[in-house]
Amino acid sequence: MDYKTLKSIIEGLLFLSGDEGLSVRQIAEITEQRPDLAGRALEELKDDYVAQERGLQVVQIAGNYRLATLSDHAPYFERLAYSPARSSLSQAALETLAIVAYRQPITRVEIEEIRGVKSERAIHTLNNKDLIHEVGRAEAVGRPILYGTTKSFLDSFGLASLKELPEPSSLDSADNLEEETQLLFNKLDSQMSFDDVGQ
Repeated sequence: MDYKTLKSIIEGLLFLSGDEGLSVRQIAEITEQRPDLAGRALEELKDDYVAQERGLQVVQIAGNYRLATLSDHAPYFERLAYSPARSSLSQAALETLAIVAYRQPITRVEIEEIRGVKSERAIHTLNNKDLIHEVGRAEAVGRPILYGTTKSFLDSFGLASLKELPEPSSLDSADNLEEETQLLFNKLDSQMSFDDVGQ
């Protein structure tokens, strides 16, 4: 294998290894190269990122190398992490949000009964984005957590209160999840358009 290919493979390995990273020894074993050669290629890759002013860097933490973002760019990553924009919400997250918004307070089990699939990840995402939060405990076996929407949810959707949520045609029906989700999509889209005009 030529040297350029080795560096390219190491870059891919670091990407795939994520936060755990890889040691020089592991890279050498995987690429079937001598440790000194793997180490040199790794150091050169690290220098390449700096010289080319890339958006990533190779860092060494606790003996392992991994890819990391630049600390100077942290404010932009925070905006991405906390932006409740439609583009950053998956269909599963938006469906879950619609259920919580229209039927709160509600437990995870009740959300999953309506959606028909596990919703733990979607709830975690919405909680991290401060769109839903724990509002209490249900009077049931195990006292499951009850979820409701937050003030950030109202701000993100341009609502003064939950009374301003678009009215679905049949709130009592268990089959109107798609309609509730679409109403929320439309509300978010109109709010984003309004924000764009105001800028």
